[in-house]
Amino acid sequence: MSRVAAIDCGTNSIRLLIADIDGDNFREVVREMEIVRLGQGVDKHKAFDPEAIERTLAATRKFAEIIASKGVEKIRFCATSATRDARNRDLFIDGVREILGIEPEVIPGTEEAALSFMGATKELKGIGGPFLVVDIGGGSTEFVFGNENVESAKSVNIGCVRMSERHLKKQPPEARSVAAAIEDIDAAIADAARTVPIKKATTLIAVAGTATTVAAAALDLKEYDRYSIHLSRIPADKVFGIAQQLSLMSREEIAALGYMHPGRVDVITSGALVLSRVMIATGATEFVASESDILDGIAWGLMAPPVIAPEVIEEEIAEIVEDIDDGADDVLDEMTQELDEE
Repeated sequence: MSRVAAIDCGTNSIRLLIADIDGDNFREVVREMEIVRLGQGVDKHKAFDPEAIERTLAATRKFAEIIASKGVEKIRFCATSATRDARNRDLFIDGVREILGIEPEVIPGTEEAALSFMGATKELKGIGGPFLVVDIGGGSTEFVFGNENVESAKSVNIGCVRMSERHLKKQPPEARSVAAAIEDIDAAIADAARTVPIKKATTLIAVAGTATTVAAAALDLKEYDRYSIHLSRIPADKVFGIAQQLSLMSREEIAALGYMHPGRVDVITSGALVLSRVMIATGATEFVASESDILDGIAWGLMAPPVIAPEVIEEEIAEIVEDIDDGADDVLDEMTQELDEE
């Protein structure tokens, strides 16, 4: 048996899981979450705000104390969408390294997808496949298709924080802002569908805070209860109704919901909108809400890394090369403009 610590650092939250793993046996020891909004302003400025970095490092220090007290043998720290996008990510990475004494990893979208798939489907192996796992994060949303292993995956930039900062800046949002968000979201889903067969899955599994919060609303919970939410099946019409209801509520009304985490109040409307558009695009009549996600996948992966189809990795490499070329073109355009102005 090994005791492992997994840390998932996303755009909106940072989470810790300590677990004992022995073969296929998994025992949760500690599960913690802090809403730190590391990705605040990253969509607009492509850089971390110093205060956001400090909030996240403060949470990391807290997690380091817990890890030190629990006799952990292996630690893995994975950072995702916001850290991939931030030009000044080294300031954050250096801070994490100093606190934890390990090398934090900024993982690519394909690995993020594979870890989410592993975490979400571990309890469902052989039941209900093929699966489409949708992970609505703060900065990005991952679409992952497969049976036992990942067969195709795509990460697109329509996370709940990113959509809130880009479109839904008021609560309740204006109708034209919702329409603009839908256009943006639908285009990203269509992009994902060119790679991932989103309509071919037998079971749609939705993970992370947006999906589980929508599930809490659909189950009419008075307070958040992860055990009631885990593996619940939420009908599509419930999702549509909740997304519509949230878009008409004030911030104060959302904050007063007993199951609502304070850190999700400002982003749940956009998150629910993303989920509702995913269900329309896939044609799914329901989704399975899973409390097991990338965090659990990181923990499992410390014992046996997830298997990713070679073509998924090849596509990721091609996208990275394209992004580098686009970035070089942008820099050249800026330099040309500056020279012209001089």
